[in-house]
Amino acid sequence: MIDAYPIEVTVNGRKRSLRVAPHHTLLEVLRDDLGLTGSKECCLVGECGACTVMLDGRNVDSCLVLAVEADGGDVTTVEGVASGGRLSRIQQAFLDHGAAQCGFCIPGQIVSAEALLATNPHPSRKEVEEGLAGNLCRCAGYEQIIEAVLAAADPDAPAGSVERAPGARSVGSDPAATPDARVAPQ
Repeated sequence: MIDAYPIEVTVNGRKRSLRVAPHHTLLEVLRDDLGLTGSKECCLVGECGACTVMLDGRNVDSCLVLAVEADGGDVTTVEGVASGGRLSRIQQAFLDHGAAQCGFCIPGQIVSAEALLATNPHPSRKEVEEGLAGNLCRCAGYEQIIEAVLAAADPDAPAGSVERAPGARSVGSDPAATPDARVAPQ
């Protein structure tokens, strides 16, 4: 019986050679073997999106992918989104729009948003909602997250000009405008 299988995977642009147990998920290997803890372990059934990474250019729930299935693949985690010590447009927009609340879902949200904008650089609000549908936010910060993605898609748009849901107010960069802990307890 084989205890571990050799795999080669490119993670955030760096080729890695590993020996992995056949039952270990990509999430376990990223977090435990490679120390990339941005992808979060939460539901372990592919429902929440906290563990979302890109595998060969498409979003996957890394809790559902066996590490051996990623052999030869190209993985991008939230740690690989920034470049040259600078935040990506999405990451900066999340900060500017108060979209990073407790932070637990944010790595998956950011990776999903990056994948969305890579395939659809100018999405509508509905397309953003659909693109992020596999990512749950316990803090219910969906409006800020959607505004951040729309702003990142159009970095030249004036502040406050993103398409909002009817009746929604802009959060902008006002940190005091994030949801109240009594409404969305941590």
